[in-house]
Amino acid sequence: MNIEEYRDFCLSKPGVTEGFPFDNKTLVFKVMEKMFALTDVDNFISINLKCNPEKAIELREEYDGIYPGHHMSKKHWNTVKVNEDVSDDFIYKLINHSYELVVSKLTKKLKEELYLLRK
Repeated sequence: MNIEEYRDFCLSKPGVTEGFPFDNKTLVFKVMEKMFALTDVDNFISINLKCNPEKAIELREEYDGIYPGHHMSKKHWNTVKVNEDVSDDFIYKLINHSYELVVSKLTKKLKEELYLLRK
């Protein structure tokens, strides 16, 4: 996976925006203004993704390329190394999981707004 494939996949989801809220190298993807994925654009070697806490632990035990979120809450975020022992297809599934996890925590009003964007 390269950064363009990653970016295109994230932006294909309803309600997603991209930006650089922290600095000029950390690309952040948000759904309805809530972060679900981020990476370093200068050195695309990993992606930080939100994850269910129990699933996060299981993934870290199963894959060398998945570990507690770098500079993030270790309970709710994983760092996933690209082009390591985690396949691109599985990374896409993890991005989907992160997106859906954030969507599930949105307020009713934001969920309704997102629903309208999905039509």
